[in-house]
Amino acid sequence: MKKFLKQVSWSLLLIGALSFTACQEEFEEVNTSDAQGESFMASSNTAVLIEKTAQRDGSFDNIVDGSSCFALNFPYTVNVNGLDITIDSIEDLRLIEEIFDEFDEDIDVLEIFFPITITKADHTEIVINNKEELIELARECIEGGDDDDIECIDFVYPVTFYTFDVNNQQTGQVTVSSDRELKYFLDELEDDDIISIDFPITLIKFDGTEVRVENNAQLAAALEIAKDECDEDDDNDYNDDDFTLERLEHVLVECPWVVLSVERDGVNQSDQYEAYLMNFFESGEVTVKDRAGNVLNGTWEVSMMDHYAALNLSFDVLVDFNLQWKVYELEEGKIKLFSGDGNRIIMRSICDGVDTDPTTLREILRECSWIIKKVKNQGVEIDRLIGWEFEFQAENVVTLSNGVSTINGTWEVGPNAQGILSLMINMPEDSAISFEWPLRELLQNRLRFEIESIDYELTLLRACPSTNDGDITEISNFLMAGDWMVAQYKDAGVDETMDYEGMDFSFQAEHQLTVSTNMDPLKTGLWRVVRDSEGKLKVYLNLGDDNDALSEFTDDWDLYSVTEGRIELHDVSGDGSMDILVFERIQ
Repeated sequence: MKKFLKQVSWSLLLIGALSFTACQEEFEEVNTSDAQGESFMASSNTAVLIEKTAQRDGSFDNIVDGSSCFALNFPYTVNVNGLDITIDSIEDLRLIEEIFDEFDEDIDVLEIFFPITITKADHTEIVINNKEELIELARECIEGGDDDDIECIDFVYPVTFYTFDVNNQQTGQVTVSSDRELKYFLDELEDDDIISIDFPITLIKFDGTEVRVENNAQLAAALEIAKDECDEDDDNDYNDDDFTLERLEHVLVECPWVVLSVERDGVNQSDQYEAYLMNFFESGEVTVKDRAGNVLNGTWEVSMMDHYAALNLSFDVLVDFNLQWKVYELEEGKIKLFSGDGNRIIMRSICDGVDTDPTTLREILRECSWIIKKVKNQGVEIDRLIGWEFEFQAENVVTLSNGVSTINGTWEVGPNAQGILSLMINMPEDSAISFEWPLRELLQNRLRFEIESIDYELTLLRACPSTNDGDITEISNFLMAGDWMVAQYKDAGVDETMDYEGMDFSFQAEHQLTVSTNMDPLKTGLWRVVRDSEGKLKVYLNLGDDNDALSEFTDDWDLYSVTEGRIELHDVSGDGSMDILVFERIQ
């Protein structure tokens, strides 16, 4: 369940570090009574964290040297695709990437003019005379091994250290003014030497936030937290746009993709595959629709290799796509893949544009069920329909169900009077949903229909039975494992917990929610766990819109945290106020 916890603020973590100082032997404090503060051994965990923070970061120029364990000293000259460029600063490195990105179909070549001087992680400088020496040194850089520096936080200098003998008598005082001076100071110490810091000192995070620390416990906690606070770009791939495996998976399934160009075994196949439409599904299935409307089925999987993310595609028919592709660029709305020499695919997402072919929308609607995220009529949100499930069936039949009640109607897809592709729904039993809904946004997991001028809106989220989302399954089983009580409910900061005292909440199968008091049913409703189009986990609760206390829970709640026997949900209103709902399991 830890993966569902929200990141705790820095201030709370540092306060926590103070609370548990007595239990943390890794700080190895020797004396806490001297004016200089707590002292510690040069081999302690605190000292190791300080040393890693003082190491030289070599990841910023991976576009040139391909290694995070060292960096080239400015200035130096490179030839990029035939153009000589003198690199005088970090900002100049952006010029190289801009040249590389200018054309999609060219082969990018960078040559360094030797000799050059490099600085290693320990701040030592080495002269490199040729390409072979540089490549050999880069090979020695082991991800997670040699390059284990902490890059997401830095000391604000100067910082003063004190040294002590075995009797804890002060023997010296050293003030360092840079990472290099700090690293040299630490290198001169023996493992059993004793040092302390003149607190308070200031640290600065990667985003510019300053952190003030008052003692060793706070310092160690701040440095430990910072190890994973940002993308240190240590995969030696300058052009990865800092994407994670989770982001890659989310981007692939979020929208359909149009094929722009394909090269296979050195042969340009773009004329054959251009404008093919590819859809990735969370189940691991992928479909490709050709220009004639034929659908080709396959599978996909992403994995993290030593230094890059890989996309594996497998088709029975579309064999030119069957490779393990390296994802070498993930831009806004575009993805670039290659595999060795002469194999390349470039695709563009159509998140920002709606496919006006009625067949596309019709097929997407019929592929899976669709959950109502929002219905708005003339500016009024119809909360009683949150979480209800559409099934768009053959013969223009549509059903809308909450698991107990089902409403039947008809549906069709086509242009409205203004020529805009629309979803026409007719449900005589519920006029709120019977409407001609113009399509405004077509994503892989979300459809949005809207008439802005009269404030009508319908937003649907995909719900495929075959979707293998372990997080949804885990949270659903967690909720169904027992009965729950409201431990806290704050409506825009106003504590209304007492209004729900004595109520038991039972999350049952088929998305049924039952509220009872003293074993007597009080109200029934709907619940479900979904992942929205941004990849966030949501808990939908629908206890009607009767203006009673329970109807206040009807909303699509953000899953804030899950711990043993406790789940916390948040909802931020349009005015910025926050509602907090906490359930605790009844023992």
